[in-house]
Amino acid sequence: MQFIDLTAQQKRIRSQIDEAIKKVLDHGKYIMGPEVCELEKRLAEYVGVEHCVSCSSGTDALLMALMAYGVGPGDAIFTTPFTFVATGEVISLLGATPIFVDIDPQTFNIDPKKLEEAISDFDRPLRPCGIIPVDLFGLPADYDEINALASKYDLFVLEDAAQGFGGVNNARMAGSLADIATTSFFPAKPLGCYGDGGAIFTDDHNLADVLCSIRAHGKGSDKYDNVRIGVNGRLDTIQAAVLLQKLDIFSDELKARSQVAETYSMHFSELGSQCLTPYLPKGYKSAWAQYSILLESQSQRNYLRHTLTQAGVPTAIYYPKPLHLQGAYRYLKYNEGELPLSENISTRILSLPMHPYLEIKAIEKIIKIVRSVFNK
Repeated sequence: MQFIDLTAQQKRIRSQIDEAIKKVLDHGKYIMGPEVCELEKRLAEYVGVEHCVSCSSGTDALLMALMAYGVGPGDAIFTTPFTFVATGEVISLLGATPIFVDIDPQTFNIDPKKLEEAISDFDRPLRPCGIIPVDLFGLPADYDEINALASKYDLFVLEDAAQGFGGVNNARMAGSLADIATTSFFPAKPLGCYGDGGAIFTDDHNLADVLCSIRAHGKGSDKYDNVRIGVNGRLDTIQAAVLLQKLDIFSDELKARSQVAETYSMHFSELGSQCLTPYLPKGYKSAWAQYSILLESQSQRNYLRHTLTQAGVPTAIYYPKPLHLQGAYRYLKYNEGELPLSENISTRILSLPMHPYLEIKAIEKIIKIVRSVFNK
């Protein structure tokens, strides 16, 4: 059993992928080839925005978006500590300061109420300029509340949809929920390539132009006319070719992920507080990048994980240590206990196998083991 089965997916579309890669090899346009332009067009249409700018990774997507807003030393960006380090890392790379805000106890996304408290009480010698919510595990954050706060306090909102691509918030697709949004095409993501890749989404024409410039070393009229500081952030044509084939089956895969999640939740919901299932607010759809259950204690989580491992069932912990307690952020001088929900949930959360090709026998095995641990 695999935690994420990319092999099964590849078998389904191997001939299409082989043909797509062959076309790239035949035309030889390995950087910014026609497949890149086609992918950007299709992704923008899927998300429902004017512009998609592809790039070399989800991390570079976040970095480029902040660069397009001119973020730098003296700036403060509000974000969640319950996420992968890339979300905070890009803020620090530009010399800005991440301000970590605790999470909602049900969705595990940034808590809008705590966010407003953090913004309104902010008294450091820094300029608050933006918010980066994360669509954790595939579930979009509460952008209705977050965007209203951003408007009230004159901040931009950058949607980190690295895990959320394919998710929905009240009929709007993840990637279209903020001023600017980013996603990742890391192989394990709901829509992944065979290497690193990412994309940025926006309706702002000027931002899109700046992003295209930043992506190619800050180029102006040509690559030897450099009008701003940029990066080498282009998506390889071969990765775009792979993504085009995967995009063709993406809707089917999202439905399959949802069916796996529904089956898990139907059987685990009877366990009550011993094993809390993911919360899905009304009007939302998750891309189910992960299926994460919440146990009553760390010891219970560790025992269940050990039991599953012994039975050949892989698991993962997202995330074992919140960002504000990571060594890289020691300089921010956060104390243990300062963001209690993120700290507590990190000790109790456990992710189970989740992918569109998870067979019913495997699902039944996982369910049986989890229920047996709780004597149900």
